Amino acid sequence: MNSEEEFYDAVTGFDSDNSSGDFSEANHKAAEMLDLDPHQSNRTGKHNGETEIQENGIKRHRTSLPAPMFSRSDFSVWSILKKCIGLELSKITMPIVFNEPLSFLQRITEYMEHIYLINKACSHADPVERMQAVAAFAVSAVASQWERTGKPFNPLLGETYELTREDLGFRFISEQVSHHPPISAFYSEGLNKDFVFHGSIYPKLKFWGKSIEAEPRGTITLELLKHNEAYTWTNPTCCVHNVIIGKLWLEQYGTVEIVNHSTGDKCVLNFKPCGLFGKELHKVEGYIQDKNKKKLCMIYGKWTECLWCTDPTAYEAYKKNEKRGGEQKKPKPSEDVIKSENDEADDMPEVQDTVQFIPGSKLLWRINCRPPNSSQMYNFTSFAVSLNELEKGMEAILAPTDCRLRPDIRNMEDGNMDLASKEKERLEEKQRAARKERAKDEVEWQTRWFHQGTNPYTGTPDWLYSGGYFDRNFSDCPDIY
Repeated sequence: MNSEEEFYDAVTGFDSDNSSGDFSEANHKAAEMLDLDPHQSNRTGKHNGETEIQENGIKRHRTSLPAPMFSRSDFSVWSILKKCIGLELSKITMPIVFNEPLSFLQRITEYMEHIYLINKACSHADPVERMQAVAAFAVSAVASQWERTGKPFNPLLGETYELTREDLGFRFISEQVSHHPPISAFYSEGLNKDFVFHGSIYPKLKFWGKSIEAEPRGTITLELLKHNEAYTWTNPTCCVHNVIIGKLWLEQYGTVEIVNHSTGDKCVLNFKPCGLFGKELHKVEGYIQDKNKKKLCMIYGKWTECLWCTDPTAYEAYKKNEKRGGEQKKPKPSEDVIKSENDEADDMPEVQDTVQFIPGSKLLWRINCRPPNSSQMYNFTSFAVSLNELEKGMEAILAPTDCRLRPDIRNMEDGNMDLASKEKERLEEKQRAARKERAKDEVEWQTRWFHQGTNPYTGTPDWLYSGGYFDRNFSDCPDIY
């Protein structure tokens, strides 16, 4: 049976439903149920059911999946792809063993793992410091993909995912708004009315024989409401190598331009390709310039490790000395520098990095350590481990289209690979049958929470949040599972 399932690779105005900013009783109960906190030092290994409460009132959530990752050693991606050379990758069906037990909508939610950077941007009075924090957030958003070579499940048309984190101060909703081409729309807002973060993603996939490349499409927008500022950008290109033979590895490359549409400031970040000898692997270099194109600061680091900024003069002097072959010591930033920059992320553990530190630089961001058993959990971060957790009573609160209720993902997470594969096939067939029925009746698919429109800052086509999700009226949601 041929499937038309999309082949996702491992890439990837404030319209509050309660204008007063207050939660209704139903919303408050939902927030309590959906408030996940994977960063606590005291954690539980519980998978489902009731969540333990710490003395400080913050919930503990699982730090491991119900079952370890299934071995892929006996399977070959090439055995699938060699039959599809010259065909559209959107027509390829991959065996479930190459998946990870998350939907692509949940993968998008991982943008919020380093939300403290948005909080930093909101708190800064200086627009340059705000741009630095936004740049760090844009880089951190792709950091969770490091070593994540598993393919997230393709969202079904109409599938949704929500996450409310009262401890981190945000709520998030996403919807699969199109099947061909595959488009995922998302919207997040600060519970204190301090920011709005939204966008739509539809990567264009290319198969190069030994690698699969995902070119990002769609605009990402961050609005800092206190400062009346809006920033827009697109993600870098993601590429997975050695799909035929060898160990899979991933890189990000391309130029990311972050534009502040209020001040005219721009941040240009160059995600460098690996190069012939791997010297540039994972490196990010760039700068922030004002509306007159004057460089205000330089940014450097690795998207897999950390990001620093420094004065343009110091940066250029360092680079000139490097080109002359001058002896380059590798000074370490002082503990005071690191501590002062991470005072809003006290739970962020120490990570050894390989970035050449330029004296006088300021730390913008550092990646979180992953759980010690991460390699047995699809290389998930602690944040990712919590995303598909289904707590007792949650089904009564979630929309029936929420990813957590997908039986194929749930069975894969539980280690039931055969049943997961059968459920995946059943869901795909159900989706095809529904599409045929709509075509027969000449009925167009209607999205529930987003609508097509124009990005108010770039003027490009975008999917905009229609509002109403957190009122929790799910009576007209489609039956997709």
